[in-house]
Amino acid sequence: VQLQASGGGLVQAGGSLRLSCANSRRTLSNYATGWFRQAPGKEREFVAAISWSGTSTYYADSVKGRFTISRDNAKNTVYLQMNSLKPEDTAVYYCAAGRLPSHYVGTGQYEYDYWGQGTQVTVSS
Repeated sequence: VQLQASGGGLVQAGGSLRLSCANSRRTLSNYATGWFRQAPGKEREFVAAISWSGTSTYYADSVKGRFTISRDNAKNTVYLQMNSLKPEDTAVYYCAAGRLPSHYVGTGQYEYDYWGQGTQVTVSS
């Protein structure tokens, strides 16, 4: 599994971005996928995750109602739609994949075996 995260950039507060996480070597459809982020000087934290079946999702309280995670198994890609962005959303965003039960959503970093390289999201006030 080789994950590639993309879609980051600079956006004003209130704006939107869509991050993508693609697996270039193997289908992502059998892997639960999560997004985590790490702001400068802070520990990496959970943002959102989706089960490999796509039937279960889970969000951190800080992004609930603003971010949406989805997957398109035909395109081997998982997305994170981020709306109403705030300066505190500024961070490097990482996607991760793990072999978890079909309806299970993992929120812990230890549950994920494969990690992408990260994409920078900067939200200006």
